[in-house]
Amino acid sequence: MSEEPQHSDPTQADGGTLTARQAAARLGIQVPSLYAYVSRGLIRSSPGPGPRQRRYSLQDVESLKRQRAERRRPEKALESALHFGGPVLESSLTLIDDGHLYFRGRDVLDLLETWSFEEAASELWLDGGRGQASELFDGPKTLPPEVDALRRQLDELPMVVRFQVLLPFLAHRDAAALDTRPAGVARSGGRICRALALIVAAGEAWGGGLVETLQRAWGCEGDAAHELLRSSLTLCIDHELNVSSFTARTTASAGSTPYDAVLAGLAALRGPKHGGHTRRVEALLREADGAAAGSPTGIETVMAERLRRGESLPGLGHTLYPGGDPRCRELLRRVRRLFPEAIATAEADAMTAAGWRLLREHPTIDLALVTVARVLALPEDTAITLFALGRTAGWIAHASEQYAHRQLIRPRARYVGVRPPRRVV
Repeated sequence: MSEEPQHSDPTQADGGTLTARQAAARLGIQVPSLYAYVSRGLIRSSPGPGPRQRRYSLQDVESLKRQRAERRRPEKALESALHFGGPVLESSLTLIDDGHLYFRGRDVLDLLETWSFEEAASELWLDGGRGQASELFDGPKTLPPEVDALRRQLDELPMVVRFQVLLPFLAHRDAAALDTRPAGVARSGGRICRALALIVAAGEAWGGGLVETLQRAWGCEGDAAHELLRSSLTLCIDHELNVSSFTARTTASAGSTPYDAVLAGLAALRGPKHGGHTRRVEALLREADGAAAGSPTGIETVMAERLRRGESLPGLGHTLYPGGDPRCRELLRRVRRLFPEAIATAEADAMTAAGWRLLREHPTIDLALVTVARVLALPEDTAITLFALGRTAGWIAHASEQYAHRQLIRPRARYVGVRPPRRVV
């Protein structure tokens, strides 16, 4: 997330690309050296706005910059890898490349056209598993009576906390979750996803699929609501080694069940720097509503005032997408098409425009999820619920892949504290 305005940065990217002088400045080289990197295929270029002008990939420039720094100080390579740095383990699940998101080599935006959430999840769990979706998501249509009785006592808690309370009871009843072979994990994944949807449904029976169950629970029937909920869940399924997925994967590496991996992921997701970031976006929009009924002027005024107070603006700027978060862009495109007159649609557009004017930052998936919840008039705090429901499928996929690796994730720490006295032998 961006922390402050960047008007003074002479190397500021425009849409994920740089001019030759900007790219050379970031690398600390002369422009002819930049051309040499381009000719060697290390930096991609594209036509610029004018004749004989070229633009250069910001992502490639930053990647090359990191590589050069790591060669100079190899001892820092692993340390930086923990902060949006280089890869730390192998995975065949998700690729983030050149502003696109891929599940098993397929652009997730293409999947949205024809695949259900269950199909996308099943494909991530089992390579080629799309055709098994109906089988994997088959199961009881209601929660066990004793679990549902406990659920009725939790109405005052946020939905994600209800998940955290009830999942251990369901796990205790599910001995089949001890099967950590790929097919067994996929079956557990289907049961876990169904259970979470039934918790949201507050006693309503499962029917039609996960999205349809949520629609009945939230009272938002219709094709438009179905499309937005399906798209939101699918776009949230996975995002490589984000903090919650890495946490879930680490938990699975200890041999814990898929339920435990999901519980670990939920704990990380609730943090304000991850899925809990949606609450900060909701707070900003509520503040703007109070200032000027969500008008473009009101939103930009609130955002500018936050900057004057030295505060960051939520929902803007993603380190992995300098040209803009494709998940957000696609969700907001669908919101505009399906609900062009909604106040929440105008608010999202106003925040997007103000974010670019003030910070030269694009919106993230957080703003899109909040907007979906607002246009559908869903209950408060639903944005993070959607995030959790979708991402659960990703946590299951990471757990399954980690079980297959059969390796415990156990990095070492570089001690920087007070040294104990040497022992005299």
